Amino acid sequence: MEFIQQMINGIALGSIYALLALGYTMVYGIVKLINFAHGDILMLGAFAGYFVLTAVGVTPQTLLAAFIISMAFCAFLGVFIERTCYKPLRHSPRITALITAIGVSTLLENGARVIPQMGPNPKQFPTFTNINYDFFGINISMVQIVVLGVSLALMVLLNWIINGTKMGKSMRATSFDMDAAYLMGINVNKVISFTFAIGAALGAAGGILFATAYPQVEPYMGMMPGLKAFVAAVLGGIGSVPGAMLGGFILGTAETLTKGFISSKLADGVAFGILILILVVKPSGLLGASTREKV
Repeated sequence: MEFIQQMINGIALGSIYALLALGYTMVYGIVKLINFAHGDILMLGAFAGYFVLTAVGVTPQTLLAAFIISMAFCAFLGVFIERTCYKPLRHSPRITALITAIGVSTLLENGARVIPQMGPNPKQFPTFTNINYDFFGINISMVQIVVLGVSLALMVLLNWIINGTKMGKSMRATSFDMDAAYLMGINVNKVISFTFAIGAALGAAGGILFATAYPQVEPYMGMMPGLKAFVAAVLGGIGSVPGAMLGGFILGTAETLTKGFISSKLADGVAFGILILILVVKPSGLLGASTREKV
């Protein structure tokens, strides 16, 4: 029973990592950029939800409103960051864009610290009363149900956008060959901005879910989940949307099993140990395609 309980806990946590990993993998698939500021989008999304729920209280309706407002705000912010920070560097060496992403991350974290309404001190995130359900000795909380339900719904929606819409077809074409997509009449700039918007919106949703599960918000709360989501994206195959989902669930399960049966102190070490192992054994990830770069 304890193993099943930890598996359920891991799937709930892994669904949050999967949402974040989707943002990493979509952006990389389109512009070949590791957006290390993505974890801080989670933080800003959580704070946006915090302000909404603090102002109006927590009910199913206000929680939905918090998701919508937070996702819309972070989508706009994602597009703004892409247009101002990454677009001018699109044809620069990748290391330049990577350093810029780290700079954006630092700017968002320290900017949040100096804004009076946010500040450096942790704040209690308003959540609904957590109800626990017992199924044959297995405990499932209302928070876990909400986290898993919202995550799966957003993943299904994303899958439909990518595979069932014209913009999704444009995203897949741009990911395959940006220059060819441009020559075929696809508005590449619009596709890239849309990709950043979708990734940031998923990050915001992940931020509210993370703050609901661990009810506290502070400027550095996105650092570790962001890094672990990056590990999940690499594990599944960076650039692969199904791989990001799979990697998130595997990483969340591995983390909770480590906490439950070995030691909570080793949970982070196991996560980054998985990163090292996958880079040594299968650098393309579980579902990623091996590619060769011409010199």
